[in-house]
Amino acid sequence: MPSSTLNPLLEGKPPEPLLVVISGPSGVGKDSVLTRMRELAFPFHFVVTATSRPIRPGETDGYDYHFVSTERFEQMVREEELLEWAVVYGQYKGIPKFEVRQAMASGRDVVLRINVDGAATLKRMAPEAVFIFLAPASPEELRRRLALRRTETPAEIDRRLAVAAHEMEQVVHFDYVVLNREDRLDEAVGEIRAIITAEKQRVFPRQVRL
Repeated sequence: MPSSTLNPLLEGKPPEPLLVVISGPSGVGKDSVLTRMRELAFPFHFVVTATSRPIRPGETDGYDYHFVSTERFEQMVREEELLEWAVVYGQYKGIPKFEVRQAMASGRDVVLRINVDGAATLKRMAPEAVFIFLAPASPEELRRRLALRRTETPAEIDRRLAVAAHEMEQVVHFDYVVLNREDRLDEAVGEIRAIITAEKQRVFPRQVRL
């Protein structure tokens, strides 16, 4: 929720750091959006998610994800090192706490890529964050995206699409929706940039406390 304190921009100071949560159904292109934001040098701290799933061709450890063993991930859970975590299609995924807190303490904006269930958990912890739902143009387009990844069988794709239908219903809990249409990635990234720019100009800015 917005604070009762005026935007520090009015006093010539930097604006409050934002916590931006980008979520949406599996296969919608969250990774592609974040990669493009990095290529365009968005001035954010991009939190790298930890996962126990195997690394895929073309991925880089520490950049795309922190790839850890199941045993190491369970240790992180026990030691409360994660801001949020979940089991996604049989593998662990979670957000390391220290990265988020250190970045925001230094005044940097933070972007999180997270699944829909994880976003709901995070909203309870940090309702002042900016929640952006990345959506496909249609279910058919989402099926094509999943098929092009060539990492799932047809049965697994059907299962993901069933889950995605439920995840689409959760859009009502987000602040913004951005369509990530095929071959129009820069358009989606530009809309995210516009949202963030507008949030920075709020008279009473969001103040995130974790």
